Amino acid sequence: MNPNKQLWEKGDFTRLAETMRESGAELVSKLGITKGLNVLDLGCGDGTTAIPAAKSGANVLGVDIASNLVEAGNARVRKEGLKNCTFQEGDATNLQDLPDHTFDLTVSIFGAMFAPRPLDVAKEMVRVTRPGGRIVMGNWIPGDPTLVAQILKISSAYTPPPPDGFISPMLWGVETNVVERFASAGVPKENISCTRDTYTFNAPFSPSQFVDRFKNYYGPTMNAFDAAEKNGKTADLQRELETLFETQNKGTGGNTSIPATFLRVTVTV
Repeated sequence: MNPNKQLWEKGDFTRLAETMRESGAELVSKLGITKGLNVLDLGCGDGTTAIPAAKSGANVLGVDIASNLVEAGNARVRKEGLKNCTFQEGDATNLQDLPDHTFDLTVSIFGAMFAPRPLDVAKEMVRVTRPGGRIVMGNWIPGDPTLVAQILKISSAYTPPPPDGFISPMLWGVETNVVERFASAGVPKENISCTRDTYTFNAPFSPSQFVDRFKNYYGPTMNAFDAAEKNGKTADLQRELETLFETQNKGTGGNTSIPATFLRVTVTV
């Protein structure tokens, strides 16, 4: 089985996506989406970006490698009564079902960055976007002190080393790598820009309960706990994550609100 597919089908990312809805809608509001625009959301999950884009009037296709998330996204679309949004399975490294120059806007918010073979990912995003269209990515930043980069850093310390040839998804958060990858796909460097932005996780429960969401439903953290259990270090990992969530929480009254910095990439094809 495809290891990337296995990772994202392992848990239930919808349980985390519930805490991302507000920031998803806020990000979409910055993208200048107008009625009739053809939008691809790559690594779409259950539609945190795709559904607000469809509500803005775009025709949206969401593509994700995880069948459970595609099913959840289509269920959300039916519940919302949206006729201009659909989800299907696909691999960001090979979008073989999608014709060239199909989309006015290709979006991938914390999605395609986790696919292997980043040069193939960049090439495919460029291929399916029409000339003059845009690509927008949201990517976590390696070494960043905010939430998600630190979750992944802490988790990696408890898991076995990755296989030879593994390319860290966090390298999508380095501007020089972004420019190099899209340039290799034929995009002039002056058409690639990066800026730092903030995504906030909001939850009506405590930081320690939020840690449990990651522990039980987020593939990379689930793998870290599996490995920690084998080494008798479960309590250490739990403590590190709870300290991280508590210290970064801006929420009050037993609620959680944690901002996380990411690199917002904009490419004109």
